[in-house]
Amino acid sequence: MADFLPYGRQLIEDDDVAAVVEALRSDFLTTGPRVEAFEQAFADTVGARHAIACANGTAALHLALMALDMRPGEAAIVPSVTFAATANAARYVDGEVVFADVDADSGLMTPATLADALERLEGRTLRAVLPVHLAGSVCDLPVLRALAGEAGAVLVEDACHALGSVMAFGDAAERVGDARHSAATCFSFHPVKTIATGEGGMVTTGDADLAARLRRFRSHGIARDADLFRLPAQSFDASGEANPWAYELQDLGFNYRLPDILCALGISQLAKLPRFVARRRALAARYRQLLAPLAPLVRPAAAGAGEAAPHLFVALIDFAAAGLSRKQLMDGLRARGIGSQVHYIPVHRQPYYRDRYGELELPGADAWYARCLSLPLFAGMAEGDVERVAKALAEVLGLS
Repeated sequence: MADFLPYGRQLIEDDDVAAVVEALRSDFLTTGPRVEAFEQAFADTVGARHAIACANGTAALHLALMALDMRPGEAAIVPSVTFAATANAARYVDGEVVFADVDADSGLMTPATLADALERLEGRTLRAVLPVHLAGSVCDLPVLRALAGEAGAVLVEDACHALGSVMAFGDAAERVGDARHSAATCFSFHPVKTIATGEGGMVTTGDADLAARLRRFRSHGIARDADLFRLPAQSFDASGEANPWAYELQDLGFNYRLPDILCALGISQLAKLPRFVARRRALAARYRQLLAPLAPLVRPAAAGAGEAAPHLFVALIDFAAAGLSRKQLMDGLRARGIGSQVHYIPVHRQPYYRDRYGELELPGADAWYARCLSLPLFAGMAEGDVERVAKALAEVLGLS
């Protein structure tokens, strides 16, 4: 049997290894020059004014809501089809979550599903709306921003799936992460994402004050910039010079720093982003071509705005019409050496949130969940791997 094909996997090459080895041999394993270098390279790549590296995508979301000063009891609207971290970030700051439904064919929050969620605020103050660019497909940000703004809230983009995606609102192409439609955009560098640092995250923003708060919160809430010190008698000497050891704990923050070792890997991987994105797009296009004969039983998830840099390739499958369960299909693929995954169990169904908010009827999220299956997609795949997956899928479904 051919090697097992997982649904996602990092692509680490010799120059990535060399970059990490060089960092290991340097004077800084953490809080060194590679952090700022990675941040600047990332900001340049996505067209953002500021980029703040952090420990992972969850930390990025948490930091964004902290820095935006979300208060206990205030609400964040989150699509139910996402990883739990998007909702959890609001709870980390004692906020409440209002789940939005999604389009049943794309899995994305839409203006209509956001409008419905706004009607279910139940008197809570809305602080943020968190659209998720699921699988790399981009939400309709200008309309979502307008709706959020009318409700007195800001957008925080969960772009953990969407590094490299291009948006098309109006005449000019935009890049996910430029944060022109949002207060902040959050990314993940988990191994199955488009670039990997092992674990890692980034927040981008166009707001210099927000960027400063993000940097402070990621490092315990400590300020080391003398211009920000509040206690001159403690922090300065008699001549007015800052003491070389001076720092001030000005907020309650976290240790959400990203080490130089991982930033070294990030810098190396980021340079390959165009190649990785092009490969993922080519593989996704081949999937669409090979799965077309399996319609209507199998069809690709609908696209969002612009051109996705696909993190996942999601097939929507009519399991009832196929006469087998999703587990049976996944088991059949696994028996043929092919991995698959489900993205995601709607978060409103999870016990923690059911206990907190009760039963919710979100038909789009439920319809998405009933049909979705993520097939293998990563930059190291060959075109023959896609053909192997499509052949196996047809066999298990009895369509070959």
